[in-house]
Amino acid sequence: MQNPYNTDLDRNPANHQPLTPLTFLERAASVFPDHVAIVHGALRRSYRDFYTRSRQLASALARHGIGRGDTVSVMLPNTPAMLECHYGVPMCGAVLHSINTRLDAAIVAFQLDHAMARVVIVDREFMPLMQAALALAKAGPLLIEYDDAEFDGLRVDSPSAATDYEAFVAAGDPGFAWLMPEDEWDAISINYTSGTTGDPKGVVSHHRGAYLLAQGNAITTSMQKQAVYLWTLPMFHCNGWCFPWTLSAIAGTHVCLRQVRAAPIWSALADEGVTHLCGAPIVMSLMITAPEDQKRALDRTVQFFTAAAPPPEKLLADMRDAGFDVTHLYGLTETYGPAVVNDWHDSWSDLPRAEQAALKSRQGVRYLPLEQLDVLDPETMQPVPRDGRTIGEVMFRGNVVMKGYFRNPKATQEAFAGGWFHSGDLGVMHPDGYIQLKDRSKDVIISGGENISSIEVEEALYRHPAVAVTAVVAMPHDKWGETPCAFVELAEGQQADAETLRAWCRETLAPYKVPGHFVFAPIPRTSTGKIQKFLLRDQAADLARTSAA
Repeated sequence: MQNPYNTDLDRNPANHQPLTPLTFLERAASVFPDHVAIVHGALRRSYRDFYTRSRQLASALARHGIGRGDTVSVMLPNTPAMLECHYGVPMCGAVLHSINTRLDAAIVAFQLDHAMARVVIVDREFMPLMQAALALAKAGPLLIEYDDAEFDGLRVDSPSAATDYEAFVAAGDPGFAWLMPEDEWDAISINYTSGTTGDPKGVVSHHRGAYLLAQGNAITTSMQKQAVYLWTLPMFHCNGWCFPWTLSAIAGTHVCLRQVRAAPIWSALADEGVTHLCGAPIVMSLMITAPEDQKRALDRTVQFFTAAAPPPEKLLADMRDAGFDVTHLYGLTETYGPAVVNDWHDSWSDLPRAEQAALKSRQGVRYLPLEQLDVLDPETMQPVPRDGRTIGEVMFRGNVVMKGYFRNPKATQEAFAGGWFHSGDLGVMHPDGYIQLKDRSKDVIISGGENISSIEVEEALYRHPAVAVTAVVAMPHDKWGETPCAFVELAEGQQADAETLRAWCRETLAPYKVPGHFVFAPIPRTSTGKIQKFLLRDQAADLARTSAA
């Protein structure tokens, strides 16, 4: 029988429009045109100007033939230009590709080619890296250079082929009639995974998911209208967890921070009235361990949202004493950033601090815009017992899960097997419905918020002639959360010390991937020769405790 409520009640332009976070900026500029949208050093930019410049960027890109389905890559720190790209690029129908500024040239080149980049907007600081990447890439995109007035580092000559960003934007039409997505399923961005098991995978996000998670952020973090957000989280991480769009939804103020340093963080907190910020535990450590003359007294409680490895109990206590309320989030690039929150119960605040820290270390429950979150047995796809002990795989289902992996149907099919997104993270479900990660498949190490493949580090070490067998695991670290620890068996007749292998790794790995600790000893194996990494993780944890004592 046909549903009578569908008879003669069809979708039309009056009652159905595709969801997109781009409308948040249009509304903010219309309702609060003079409110400060962006703070960057001495710069104060209103919502009127933010919206106008974003439209000009979209117009300039369109005039260069950029439109629906084209990719615009950006390598920018947390600057006004990065915020403008989050709107201007999709406003012309294109897809935003934000590149991690800490990558090496070969990985950047791979991403440019795989994403089929037609335009690259790059900060002057990173132009040498981008030039090295373009020399390796097949792509020949239009090169646009952003010269940030707040950059105080060494300035090198700009390449003659580069177009100035400000001139490029100024040539655009401020009244440009920007494009709504044809469908809310249209791609708004592509972000690459860390490539922990081979080449990085391009995670495609759509307008609908970005719209929903951006609003979900505001609800989850209890962001009031015109909140002030400090950019300590890199915007290249999952589009800054969608906060570039969230702030427009509440007509909030972005306080940009080019570099994450203690003094400007404390200054911004005190002088700009910051109410919210996000970051890995290392950002908290940086703030708490800052010299006393850099710290500032706060007249309000500031909300701090963290992901990655759970912060140590002492760090949580120090943050509380300094005026911060810390909330643990969890998510992946494939879920637009955080889609799980450790929602706090008021009654938990009366518990002893050690019990509070144990509760805060859990990842939590689903965000409002995520329809389903569970810990399943990946073989049977059935939920594991809610006992806080039985390990399964954390899986997601809902509108804030990616479209899939760009140009990689096999990986997409595997990720969505059984009608759930397989995170690859292993965890437990507690009786109260809160999940907690217990391990990571593929032995991914999270250091300072960055994913490190143990396999990649092992491969680098294996290329050294003195290394016969190696295994890399996570070692707990008070500052970084985790760092790589390498266990090594030397080849017969060969010699090498920690500094030799560390220097070797630096030749091929990004600095944060280089092991901080080396152990030269026999590596435990099973009867079939498989390395017992769980024993090595225990050893690394013991070494970390001994070093801290």
